Formats: sequence, structure tokens, C-alpha cells
Amino acid sequence: SVAALSEQIVDSGVQTRPWMLHLMFRASGQARKLRAGSYEISRGTSALQLMRKLVRGDETLLSVTLVEGWNFRQFRQLLNQAQGLRHDSMQLSDQALMQQLGRPGLSAEGHFFPDTYTYGKGSSDLRIFSRALAAMDKQLESAWRGRSQPIQLENPEQALILASIIEKETGQSGDRSAISAVFHNRLKLNMLLQTDPTVIYGLGSQFDGNLTRTHLLTDHPWNTYTRKGLPPTPIAMPGKLALQAAVAPMPNSRALYFVARGNGSSEFSETLAQHNAAVDRYQRKQKQNSKAQ
Repeated sequence: SVAALSEQIVDSGVQTRPWMLHLMFRASGQARKLRAGSYEISRGTSALQLMRKLVRGDETLLSVTLVEGWNFRQFRQLLNQAQGLRHDSMQLSDQALMQQLGRPGLSAEGHFFPDTYTYGKGSSDLRIFSRALAAMDKQLESAWRGRSQPIQLENPEQALILASIIEKETGQSGDRSAISAVFHNRLKLNMLLQTDPTVIYGLGSQFDGNLTRTHLLTDHPWNTYTRKGLPPTPIAMPGKLALQAAVAPMPNSRALYFVARGNGSSEFSETLAQHNAAVDRYQRKQKQNSKAQ
């Protein structure tokens, strides 16, 4: 009620009398327009300024930032630790959470768009999940509409999966379309994708930071060294540029391989011999740099 609101405002430290606030709210005709929320009120704020602030809903907002390339587990940890949020999802499994969001049976991985989301104190974390889910729907739909023709993808879900791999493989923004072209070329030739990030994702908590030959040879659904085609789900949350690159690979590229140069960029090769030479060159360079240090 307006009377209770007036009491609360005065109790929080605003220098005025509750009955004066109550009277002003009623006399102004704005009492029904006051919006619930979390507000900061500066010293010297007049009663009229305060009323306008409450009518506008000019809340003090907090924010969380979902980073491109994060997986869903990292997203959940972020929200679980966020100050001011109501943690309604904390006891839900990933599957139960997706059902709560109206997407039963859909994998949570990759389906939330990395961005900064603001919220008022006391908001439910389910609202953040819902907004990020809707944002990814919108971005994925836009990217799919702008896709090149022809490409080696059959639907938006495959585009999302490939975009997540591109996000994890890209060190420099300018390489995204070239990396996309490598994967499209391999899919066209029915070659193994052989991308380390999918193997690491499949290992989950078993991965200790050191990817071994045994890991590459151990079969599981996300091991693109043992299984052809795309993995069954995304492996991370791709950003807008990765989504666009997934559906618009670099035209006329015949590259089938790439290797990191060590400076964030990649070198691309059309043949295995060229690729092996590049790998040898950059591995040798890394060893020399290590010795120099």
C-alpha cells in the first residue's frame, strides 16, 4: 500500500514524514503508477523527485556478463554466485531447468547468448536464463536467414554446434570464416573434423589441462577424432560473429587444415604435407622461445 511504502521510505533514511509522502502520492494521482523495485536515493532528493523516480521505475540495476566461449556449467556457476539474484534454479538439474524454461528435451549447452544482462535486486535467476535463451534464438535465426549457399549444414541447430566449435578454435576474429571453411570442406569430403575442443568438452571434469593421444583415441560422442560429422550438441556458447561465420564460410577456400601460429592467429593448408610442415615450423619456434625464456 502507499501508506506502507511511505513508512518504508522514511525507515530507510529519507528525511521526511510518512504522512507527507502519503499525502503527496495520493494528491498527485500517481499512486497506482508506483513501480516495485530496488532503488538508490541520493541525499537531497526531494519528495517530488522521489515520486518521479518510482513512477519511472528508475531502479538501481545489477548485471552479469556471460562470456563468449563459456559452457553452460560456467554460466550456472556465474548466476549461482551473483549478488542480488533470487536463486530459484539452484536445485534444478539442467534438464529440469530447460523444462522450466519451456524447452523440455533440449540440451542446455550453447543455447544461451553471451551478453551482459541487467536485473533488479530480488529478481529470479530464471528471468536471466529466459532472456539469454530468447536472445540466442533471435541471433541464431538471424544468422540462419543470412546463410551462404550452399553450405554443409542442414538446420539452425547444426549451425549452432559448428559456431560453438569455431568460437573455441578462434584466436583472432579475422580467422573465423577461414576456420569455418576448413570444417565445411571436411564435412563435404566426409572427413573427420579432428578438433581438440570437442574432445576436451566430452572429457568434462576428467580433463586436467593436458590433452593426450589416449584422449584422442578414446571414443565418446564428442570425439571428432573417432566419429565423423558434428558432435551431438554444442560445446560452448558462441557469440554473434561465430554464428555468422558458421553459416558463411570463407568463399573459394580449399583449406583442410589449420594450426595455431602462437600469436593467436592460424595458418591454413590445403594438403597434409603443407600442414605437417607448418606444425613442425611453429612447434620448433615454440621450443626455441621456451629455451630462450
